[in-house]
Formats: sequence, C-alpha cells, structure tokens
Amino acid sequence: MKIQAVTIFPEFFDVLDISLLGKAQEQNILDFSAVNLRDYTHDKHRTVDDSPYGGGAGMLMKAEPWGEALDELLAKDGSTVLVVPTPAGELFNQELAAELATKEHIVFACGRYEGIDQRVFDWAATKSEMKMISLGDYVLNGGEVAALAMIEAIARLIPGVIGNAESLVEESHSNGLLEYPSYTKPAIWRDLEVPEVLRSGNHAEIAKWRLEQAIERTKRIRPDLLD
Repeated sequence: MKIQAVTIFPEFFDVLDISLLGKAQEQNILDFSAVNLRDYTHDKHRTVDDSPYGGGAGMLMKAEPWGEALDELLAKDGSTVLVVPTPAGELFNQELAAELATKEHIVFACGRYEGIDQRVFDWAATKSEMKMISLGDYVLNGGEVAALAMIEAIARLIPGVIGNAESLVEESHSNGLLEYPSYTKPAIWRDLEVPEVLRSGNHAEIAKWRLEQAIERTKRIRPDLLD
C-alpha cells in the first residue's frame, strides 16, 4: 500500500519510521511519504493561508497550493482515496480502518488554521474517492495527529505488518465488543491473582469467560456499541 500525507509539518510523521510500521516500510509492505504543501507555493514567503471570505476569526488554507499538490499526487485513473481529517467528517472506527486497508493508494490532506477552502474538496471529489473523517467529537490544531492515528490503525491491518495475524482477531472492536482483560506471569502480583479459569487449561471455559468479560466491559464502558 502507498500512503502519502500532505502537510506543512512533514516532520510530524517521522514517528512512522519506527516500530512495526518502520519495519513494514523496510520490507516494502508499506510505502509512506510526507509531502510538504509549501513546495507548491510560488511566493517568497511560501504562503498557504489567507483570510476567509465573509469574515470570521482565523485564516483559511488557500486552494492554489492544494490544487497543485493533488494534481501531482492523485492517480489519473481515480484509484486514489483522498482522506481529509476533519471534525466535520464521519466518525473513524475499526470497520472504516479495515475498508481503507484494502486500498492501494491513500492521500491524507492535513489541514491547519480554520481548515481548507471548500473548493478543494468539491474539485477533488470529481477526481477520486474522497472521505472526510473525524477521529472523534473534539477539535485538534491540525490534521496531522488524526492522520497518524488513522494511518497506524489502517496499516496494521495490511497483511504482513503484524507478525501474528491472529492477534488482530480478538482485539477491541474486531467483533463489536471491547477486548476482554488480559494477564501474564506471575500468577499473584501484590495480592492480586490471575483468574483461576485462565490457569485451568480448559480452552472452552477460557473462551466462554473471555466472551463474558468482553460483554460485561462493553456494557459498562461503551453500552452504545451493544445498541
């Protein structure tokens, strides 16, 4: 998979060079690059923003540099998926991450200030598939943090990125439930014991216990998922 992020802070994405996603890039499973939006400006100040029509607080990102960047990055055959991290988008979840993990090329458009000129989205939607996605019901300073979270959630679902693919099966949200609690050695730590059923060796009972715990945790913490 090829993933690119357009941003005025490309150094934000250096963290993707470490851990599992760094290894995935070394193994050519994942091809990631950060693209500096200022490279598509033509004035000495490399300006990417201007005041919004109609007034209001803050500045808005200009259409011109975004248009030139996307002219270069979006595949001519329309196969690219343009993802715009924005609190005005649909809510990101595991199902959406799994859908995006099947795509060949994703470009993240990381806005700043008060956002990006709407005409960029109107134009881009005629050239490729476009998704406006929110990480949650809150506002960040820019799209980079949200893009990082989404890239990790998406990329780890690509075959070969996670060493043991079975570990993906029972994670939180993989079956609509939060994940059950987990334990490792020692059996007793600070007078707290690992549940006896997990030490029993009875795999049927362990599976039953884990499901019950997942349901109970989901009911207590995220009852909306059960609805």
